Amino acid sequence: MVGAILTQNTAWSNVEKAIARLRKAHALNLRTLHGVTLEQLADWIRPAGYYNIKARRLRAFTEMIYSRHHGRLEHLLAMATQPLRDELLAVNGIGPETADSMILYAADRPVFVIDAYTRRFLSRHGWIEGTEAYDELAHLFVACVQRDRRLYNEYHALVVALGKNLCRSRPNCAECPLRVLLPPGGPPGMERISKKA
Repeated sequence: MVGAILTQNTAWSNVEKAIARLRKAHALNLRTLHGVTLEQLADWIRPAGYYNIKARRLRAFTEMIYSRHHGRLEHLLAMATQPLRDELLAVNGIGPETADSMILYAADRPVFVIDAYTRRFLSRHGWIEGTEAYDELAHLFVACVQRDRRLYNEYHALVVALGKNLCRSRPNCAECPLRVLLPPGGPPGMERISKKA
């Protein structure tokens, strides 16, 4: 859950460094994260970028657990999926993607996480306009793909791999396993990308 907050606007490799620093300081636990000063917390998570903002977001998260769930993370995670999501979304700095990541990976619930990679490949294939709201895209996946936590986890991992390796800002469509599904002429806007090359 800490990783879901730390990964906002940064690469996972930087989050791993921040988590390693928390582990080294024996601080990757609710009690320490909640009790330490914001300055110390920010210093530990510095590699994740935006460390002052993320320290405040982590603190808001731990505050919610202590004030509403008596400091018991398991109490939070035992909530039904929609109330859990509502509870997370009420925390300052936790948006739909972060909340759904927490629900999928920490609470083991079948929710689909929509990230920038998902939007990119859907848009390039002409399957969305690109202006759809987060929840609209999440509902699209849930309606089309069997509700299964392991399957959603695997799909999300595959989308991330696709986005990191092939469907980048400069796409490598020739190597993409989804290339047969591209619209004729390639992804929309490809001519603009090609002209910049």
